[in-house]
Amino acid sequence: NGSNGAGPRSSRQRFQRPESFEQAPMYVAVMTYLGFGIVTLFGYFRDFLRAVGLEKCHIAKEREEQKDFVPLYQDFENFYTRNLYMRVRDNWNRPICSLPGPVFDVMERVSPDYNWTFRLTGKTIDNVINMGSYNYLGFAENDGDFMKTVADRTQQYGLGVCSTRQEMGNLAIHGELEQLVATFLGVESSMAMGMGFATNSMNIPALVGK
Repeated sequence: NGSNGAGPRSSRQRFQRPESFEQAPMYVAVMTYLGFGIVTLFGYFRDFLRAVGLEKCHIAKEREEQKDFVPLYQDFENFYTRNLYMRVRDNWNRPICSLPGPVFDVMERVSPDYNWTFRLTGKTIDNVINMGSYNYLGFAENDGDFMKTVADRTQQYGLGVCSTRQEMGNLAIHGELEQLVATFLGVESSMAMGMGFATNSMNIPALVGK
C-alpha cells in the first residue's frame, strides 16, 4: 500500500464517499404505486375478457398437441408483458436510420392493435436525443478527429480486444485499465471484464458465493 502510510483502512475510508439523492415527495410515490395498481387491475380484467373470448389475445400460445409438455408460455409470468409493457412498448426498441451519435433519426411507426404489431410509415423523426445506444464513445461516427485514434489503435491491437481476454489474450492495456480503476476507487486492485452479461453469469459466481 505504498510508503505514505496509507493502509487498507484508509483505502476503505476513501472508498466510502457520501452520496446524496433527491428524495421523491410522498405524493409521487403514492401516485406511482396507485397507477401500477390500477393498471394491474385492468390487466386482470382484460385477461378475463380474453379467457371468455370477448377480447382477442395476440400473444403466442401452444397448440393442443403440445399441452402434455412443459408449457412454453406461462400466462401469469407473461402478465406484465401482456398488460403493462405492451401499453408503453412504443417507447423502446425503436428502429433508427442514421448514425447513432449524440442525436439520430428514428423511423416513424404506428400500431393498429395497441402496440402488439407496428407498421412503418416511411417518415422519419429527425434529431432525436440518443439516450441509450451501444455507441458509448462515438466510434460509429464517420467523421471527427478521434476516428484517427480509433484507426491507429485498431492497427496496433487489432479488433480482438473487444472480445474476452480468455479468448484473445491479456494485453498491457488491460493491466493499465485495471490499475487506473483501482487508483480511482482507492482499492488495492481491480478486474476489468470485456463482456457485461458474462461478468454477471459466469465470472462473479466463480469468484464469490452467496
